[in-house]
Amino acid sequence: MTYSEQEFIKLLFLLSDTQQWLTQMSHDLFAQLPNSSRLKQKSYYLSITAFAHIIERHYYRIERHPGTGKFAIPIHDIIQHIKEAKEETTQPVHGTLNHYRTKDTGTIIGHERNGTPTSFITVITCPAGNIITAFPGIP
Repeated sequence: MTYSEQEFIKLLFLLSDTQQWLTQMSHDLFAQLPNSSRLKQKSYYLSITAFAHIIERHYYRIERHPGTGKFAIPIHDIIQHIKEAKEETTQPVHGTLNHYRTKDTGTIIGHERNGTPTSFITVITCPAGNIITAFPGIP
């Protein structure tokens, strides 16, 4: 089977929408149980929904969000850099309960929102550690 980036992105968005719906249904179901907070995943996890958000907002081939940092590397490299950023120290995101980690990849991966080329990736996680978003540059 050959790789078609356009088809991959379409399928990613379809799966993201489906995952959001299933996640909400699951959350609503488990919320009915006592002590349901123990059932939530607590790790550095990239959901299909979060990844779709990252691609929609921060991938150079998707033109929906001008003025944001854009990755200019293949999709599989974005995933790899997100994985590698796990080892970085987290910092609090001011005004929220979220955290971020920034990693220098050692090579240009895209540009920041002001157009400056960057080798840094920033990954934002929720308090439980699940990935919310990632973008090229420093917050």
